[in-house]
Amino acid sequence: MLTVKIGGGEGIRYDLIAADVATLRASGTSLVLVHGGSHETNVLSERLGKPPRFVTSASGHESRYTDRETLEIFEMIYCGKINKGLVERLQGLGVQAVGLSGIDGRLLEARRKDTITIVENGRKRVLRDDLTGTIESVNVSLLRTLLDGGYLPVVTPPAISHEHVAVNVDGDRAAAQIAGALGADDLVILSNVPGLLRDIADPASLVTHIEASSLDDHMDLAKGRMKRKLVAAGEALAAGVRRVVLGDARIDAPIQAALSGRGTVIAADGDARH
Repeated sequence: MLTVKIGGGEGIRYDLIAADVATLRASGTSLVLVHGGSHETNVLSERLGKPPRFVTSASGHESRYTDRETLEIFEMIYCGKINKGLVERLQGLGVQAVGLSGIDGRLLEARRKDTITIVENGRKRVLRDDLTGTIESVNVSLLRTLLDGGYLPVVTPPAISHEHVAVNVDGDRAAAQIAGALGADDLVILSNVPGLLRDIADPASLVTHIEASSLDDHMDLAKGRMKRKLVAAGEALAAGVRRVVLGDARIDAPIQAALSGRGTVIAADGDARH
């Protein structure tokens, strides 16, 4: 079992990813796709006169401030354009893909954060109207029903809260939760960089291997969204996934390349597949 997360940054090659998925499926690989859509959401937000706002938590993590209007724009891109675009591509390659948001069938259930503490201009502030959450459960039976029926689930945030309200959740951490719940051996996280870089401007500075026990030691290297990916990797490993690979979504056969070790391989201590 394999879980693949497709990042939402600029430059993602959905055509290459879809072709690779079709090849893997033809070889008998069972997998679930999870995707983001941050760049396209930013573009649409600007066009609609609602520029994106990003906030930094007290722990140093950046996230999208999500009020109701922002959530609706988010859903247009994640649940609409990108999700259905991926399903369309995959269907064209003979893959029986089914697009789902975390709301559908309560696939991703989350606890909405009553408040979030952010740091702005060096000072802490509390936000109370942010529609974000943390995933607490995955509807595994729904995913297994689709997989057993020969379908490929293509999953995207948002999730559904206990109060039945849609909430924005981090896509990388959603993929980690899904991988753990399904008992996946591998989680591949694809983005528009080769992996974790020591110098963001130098692709040759790639960190190729990290053991789980030293993951925290690499957090200072992570910039922007990459920090979330390392957090997600740690959560996946803690949930029983044996290996997480941060790979490049812009190359041929990107999933197979990541599985062969191209990228940043983060493995449970003692795992021989570095």
